[in-house]
Amino acid sequence: MIAKRHKETGILAKFLEQGVRMLLIKECKKINNIKIGIISSSTQIIKGEIQKINITAKDINYKELLFDEFELEANHLKINFKITTKELYFKNDPIVKFKISLSQNSLKKILLSNNWNYIGNRISKEILNQDKLEDIKIKNDKLLIKTSEESNTINKLEQIHIKVHEGNIYLKNRTYKKTIKIPFEDKIYIENVNIVNDLINVFITSSINF
Repeated sequence: MIAKRHKETGILAKFLEQGVRMLLIKECKKINNIKIGIISSSTQIIKGEIQKINITAKDINYKELLFDEFELEANHLKINFKITTKELYFKNDPIVKFKISLSQNSLKKILLSNNWNYIGNRISKEILNQDKLEDIKIKNDKLLIKTSEESNTINKLEQIHIKVHEGNIYLKNRTYKKTIKIPFEDKIYIENVNIVNDLINVFITSSINF
């Protein structure tokens, strides 16, 4: 009986993992190396409950936001899962903890893209008194940016310091003694940010509503 129950739980969890995988692929323009771990009994899954889920992925494009690495952990999820089609929906807006990691190339592509360059230019304007962001580098675990004023590009790379306060990310340039808060949705709470091995790691708590 116990062996049968373990086998049944494995099958249900496997189906559920496929549903989560399909949901991620649907939501992301690009996502690779998806690994999903689900901890839940067969009874809980049948009732539409997930006790715990862990997800990792690499090389993600989510709404033109590029992440090199992604890790997610969530507990006590309420779901509606159709086994026949492997379609998955969340009944509640679960609170999740996740970590995103961005390399120099990913951050540069985001802030110089047509969709997001207004944020890069705003950073340049408000903390460096320049109109346009030209380049971004992460070197020796330090964030550096280059800006320009009309046709005049400032060749010097300015170091930008990252600080987290009350769930928000702030960027500061000590030369001009100016700080800017990076805009996020209200549901996103930033726990911490660090730069390790030239990767910016952002630790976040948020609700999700796929």
